[in-house]
Amino acid sequence: MPDNWKNDPQRPVFVDGEYLYYYLYNEDYLEGGGGTSWRLATTRDHVRFEDQGVAIPKFSNGNGDCWSGSVVVDAENTAGFGRGAVIAILTQAPDGVQSQFLWHSSDGGRSFVSAQDDPVIANPGVPDFRDPKVIWDADRGRWFLANAEGRSLGFYVSSDLRRWSRVGEFRRDDIGLLECPDLFRMEAEDGTSHWVLGTSANGKARDLPATYAYWMGDFDGSSFEPSHDEPHWLDAGFDFYGAVTYPDHAADGTENPRLRRAIGWANFWDYPHNTPTLATDGYNGDDMIVRELRLVPGEDGYRLASSPPAALADHAVRSYEFGDVEVVGAHDLDVRCGAFDLTCEIVWDPSSPPENVGFEVLRAPGGGRHVAVGAFLEGGYVYVNRSPTINPTAGESQTPFAADVGRLAVRILVDRTSVEFFVGEGTVVHSHRVFPLAGDDRVRLSASGGRARFRDLVIREIAIE
Repeated sequence: MPDNWKNDPQRPVFVDGEYLYYYLYNEDYLEGGGGTSWRLATTRDHVRFEDQGVAIPKFSNGNGDCWSGSVVVDAENTAGFGRGAVIAILTQAPDGVQSQFLWHSSDGGRSFVSAQDDPVIANPGVPDFRDPKVIWDADRGRWFLANAEGRSLGFYVSSDLRRWSRVGEFRRDDIGLLECPDLFRMEAEDGTSHWVLGTSANGKARDLPATYAYWMGDFDGSSFEPSHDEPHWLDAGFDFYGAVTYPDHAADGTENPRLRRAIGWANFWDYPHNTPTLATDGYNGDDMIVRELRLVPGEDGYRLASSPPAALADHAVRSYEFGDVEVVGAHDLDVRCGAFDLTCEIVWDPSSPPENVGFEVLRAPGGGRHVAVGAFLEGGYVYVNRSPTINPTAGESQTPFAADVGRLAVRILVDRTSVEFFVGEGTVVHSHRVFPLAGDDRVRLSASGGRARFRDLVIREIAIE
C-alpha cells in the first residue's frame, strides 16, 4: 500500500501477461477526506506488486465515488467496446442510492471512463445493493452477475453487460450482512468438477468467523443449490474480509482448472481506523498474502485448501534450518526477524501429550509482547492469540483439533503487521493483524506441561521492501 487508506480488493484479471489488481483507495484519508478511487497494482508472481497509480479518480462523475465491483475481459466484444476490452461493473451511490454502473477502458485497464450516466442495474428500493461480481457463463454463452443485497445475493444474467435480468437469489439470514460475492467452478485434485459460491459474511453472533464464507454446490446458470447448509470458512481468524478469488493463467492465457488464488483485506469493519501505522508510516490498509487455493476431498466433502504462493520462496533472503528441536517447557531460537515463513511438524506422544504446543512470534526482548500460535491440546483446539501484543482488539481465534493424532503440520507467515497460521494441508487458516514494536522480532518454541519435537524446523526470512 503506497499511502493513506486502502480497503476492498477487486478481483485481479489477466491482461497481456500480467495480473491487474485494483483496490479501493482514498488519497485524502490522512487529511480527513472521504471517498474512494480505484488504484491499480500489477503483478506477475502474486508476491511483488508494482503500483500503477489511480485508474478511476474519486468523484469522476455525478454518480459519486466508485465502490467495489469487478473487472472482466470482454473477449468476444459483447458490450461493443472491442474484442478484449477491459470492462468494470461497479457500485456507485448517487444521492445515497446504491446501483451498478458500467465503466470501460481503452488502454488495457490502466484507466477507465464511465460508459453511461444511468445504472445498468438500478436499485429496486433497498438500502444494501452493491459489490457486483461478474463471470462469463461458458455453458450458456452469457454473462452472470452476483450482487450483494443485504441478507441475499441477487443473481442476474446478460448477453452484453449492459442489459441485465434478475433470475434468482441465494439467501442466508444467520450470518449477518452479505458482501463481496464470488462464484467459480474448480476442478478438485481427484479430477471432479465443482461450483463454489462465496461471500464475505459476519457469523460472530453464532460464534463463527467474519471472513469469507463458501459453499460447494450446483449452479444451473440462474440458481445455486448448496450441498451443505453450514458454510465453510476460508479463514478462521479476525482479518480476512472482502476477499476475492481469481483463476491461475498460463503464459498464453489459458486457465488452470485446479488452481485458484485469493486475496483478502487485512482488516475488519469493527475497527477499520485503529492502526498505529497512521502515525508511523502514513497509511492504513493492506492485504494478507495472496493464497493458492486447491480443492481437496475429505471425510465431510470438499474443502478449499490454502497455501502461500509458490513464488514466495524467490523472495527469501536467508534460511535458518534448525532440524529437529526437542522442547520441554520453552526454547528460544537464535534468530531475529520480523518477516518470515516458518514451517515444521510438531510431534508428541499421544498417550502423554503436553498441555500446549506452539510458538511465540514477534516476541519482545523481555517476552511480554508476542503473538501466540499453536495448539492447546488439553482444550482440543488450534489458535492464534494476539492479546499479548498491540492489536485492534484483544482476542484469540480457535478451531477444533484432536491431540490423539500426535502431530501437527504448521506453516506460519509473519509480515511485520500480520500473522497467518496455515494448519495441516491448509483447510484451516487463521489470519490476524498485529502491530509489534520495531524490536519485537524473537521466536520462542513452547511445549507446556510435557514434551514435543519440532521436526524439520525452517525459518525463511522474507525481504521487506
